[in-house]
Amino acid sequence: LLFVVGTVSCTLFLAVNSLYSASDDVIELTPANFNKEVIQSESLWLVEFYAPWCGHCQRLTPEWKKAATALKGVVKVGAVDADKHQSLGGQYGVRGFPTIKIFGANKNKAEDYQGGRTSDAIVDAALSALRSLVKERLSGRSGGYSSGRQSRESGGGDKKDVIELTDDSFDKNVINSDDVWMVEFYAPWCGHCKNLEPEWAAAATEVKEQTKGKVKLAAVDATVNQMLAGRYGIRGFPTIKIFQKGEDPVDYDGGRTRSDIIARALDLFSDNAPPPELLEIISEDVLKSTCDAHQLCIISVLPHILDTGASGRNSYLDVMLKMAEKYKKKMWGWLWTEAGAQSDLESSLGIGGFGYPAMAAINARKMKFALLKGSFSEQGINEFLRELSVGRGSTAPVGGGAFPKIHSVEPWDGKDGELPVEDDIDLSDVDLDDLGKDEL
Repeated sequence: LLFVVGTVSCTLFLAVNSLYSASDDVIELTPANFNKEVIQSESLWLVEFYAPWCGHCQRLTPEWKKAATALKGVVKVGAVDADKHQSLGGQYGVRGFPTIKIFGANKNKAEDYQGGRTSDAIVDAALSALRSLVKERLSGRSGGYSSGRQSRESGGGDKKDVIELTDDSFDKNVINSDDVWMVEFYAPWCGHCKNLEPEWAAAATEVKEQTKGKVKLAAVDATVNQMLAGRYGIRGFPTIKIFQKGEDPVDYDGGRTRSDIIARALDLFSDNAPPPELLEIISEDVLKSTCDAHQLCIISVLPHILDTGASGRNSYLDVMLKMAEKYKKKMWGWLWTEAGAQSDLESSLGIGGFGYPAMAAINARKMKFALLKGSFSEQGINEFLRELSVGRGSTAPVGGGAFPKIHSVEPWDGKDGELPVEDDIDLSDVDLDDLGKDEL
């Protein structure tokens, strides 16, 4: 009886936890059919190795099904219960769930998919890999950046953003450049280089976009360009070196995934980037263009010029500039206005007419803001921004749910303020008695 009960409960458990069924466009793969379906196939395959109990796998399931339906007849999409079929997972080095592999032209060398887990990202990666496979067949070539091989990752695009350098082109491109260069020295026959290639290509596209081309990823075939290989002492492949103007090249010894490479590139970019501009809110365009282009915009409302004079105002602006420099890696926008100049904006941020100088940090996408509660000093602002940078601090919705009307004002001229001059009236010729009669 116990045996029967156990069997029934186990069957029910498996039924409840099955992520895919025969009615899906996802093809269930097992050790019995994997070789015939995938390895011997001419088709491109995307295969998910999953465990039914894995939360990430459960969240991926509807996206995987949508991708499979969209790719039906174009790319094969399969799934392996690697908890049940551990030998199959082990064969492909599966150590966590879900793991997604792309089986392209060389079925014996599956590539890891490390893109997003939405159906759009999965489809993009599949089509990118498919285009690469077709171009490889067309060219009949493989290996090296000149081969036309493309990244198999979503969002990676192809190798178009990796700059191929040679003995002849290296110095004029790299040595006197104001940009930062990350240069991979590779050999076409090197397996590690081939593994790095799609990561490098995908990172090149992302880095170009995020740094506006200020950090460049390049590649040198060290077997052909031996002068460069000798000059920089290249003895193993791949070797990656970082070149910055006026400095000796340094070795990159970080991870070799797209995310590792991008993270280092962005660090190099922010280290070399000037601090962000500190702009006065003189028009709606200044506010919107700054706040829309950055994750956060930091807005200070400074006291009226008559209350501080130029020296007092400049001391506040200096504090803001120091903080902008300190937090420049965050790539926030920095703005200021004078008390009363943008009264609607002040009201929407709960500043409204008192307590100057004041500071607010606004997330324009969510239309939420946080207010500086401490002192308007390096220490007080640093504490405020540090809390924001780790996702802490209380926020509130911007009043009205959108930016209020912004008035166009004349920019500050850098001088002390002046009281308005009243017109002098010469009363010497006026008969005050007559003036009184007229009024009566």
